[in-house]
Amino acid sequence: MSHRLKGQVAVVTGASRGIGKGIALGLGKAGATVYVTGRSLQKDESRWPGTISGTAQELTNLGGHGIPVRCDHRNDSEVEAVFRRVRDEQTHLDILVNNATSFGETPNSRGYDPEEPFWTLPVSQWDEMFDVGLRSYYVASQYAAQMMIPRQSGIIVNISSIGATKYAGNIAYGVGKAGVDKLSADMAHQLRQYGVASICIWPPLTRTEKVMAYKEHYDLKKSYSQLFTGLAVAALASDSKIMDKTGKSIRVTDLATEYGFSDTATVSA
Repeated sequence: MSHRLKGQVAVVTGASRGIGKGIALGLGKAGATVYVTGRSLQKDESRWPGTISGTAQELTNLGGHGIPVRCDHRNDSEVEAVFRRVRDEQTHLDILVNNATSFGETPNSRGYDPEEPFWTLPVSQWDEMFDVGLRSYYVASQYAAQMMIPRQSGIIVNISSIGATKYAGNIAYGVGKAGVDKLSADMAHQLRQYGVASICIWPPLTRTEKVMAYKEHYDLKKSYSQLFTGLAVAALASDSKIMDKTGKSIRVTDLATEYGFSDTATVSA
């Protein structure tokens, strides 16, 4: 892949692991400077593997420039500090990818259960999913828009899922994703006149660390690597006609067909 995004600056939220990590790597592979946000700076700060410093180093090794920034996306002042740093160090921002998401915990004796009845769950799980998800997308987008509008360019990509329109087990999750789709569409309406795109994308089943930890609950016969969605975001950021897509919710697999990229790590058996 050519470094077609060299000189462009991106912020990817929640990129220590999972789909966010794959997106950061995809942008790094295309040559972008990527600010990698998340809470896990050191390996012992989460029970899940992956850190923002590790992601930043990996994308730098791919040809980009990774900059890890510790940020708890529940904390608005920490989010503001991320964008202030980008402004001070880079003067501009081309790409924001809102990915940071918290699923909370599913407290039951059987372990993970994606269809735990909503009436047995604490309301705090709803709050967690909306605070680090829909609300944090909104807050980060405010700061990004303030940097993009004066330059009359930029793209905000919001990570959602088919759960926005289809029952996905956890009700708070599905409602939150529907909100993300609506947020993307409404932001596009206001940003269009300034040449800033707002797009929602739906990744396919992805072999994230958490999916693989509970792989008995998933059909992995047609799952995708973390990088797959990163290739999609890099393609969107390189599209000179990106405003034709603003306000839309698009499957990553459809973007692969349109832009002609593939995931060589797809599981077929």
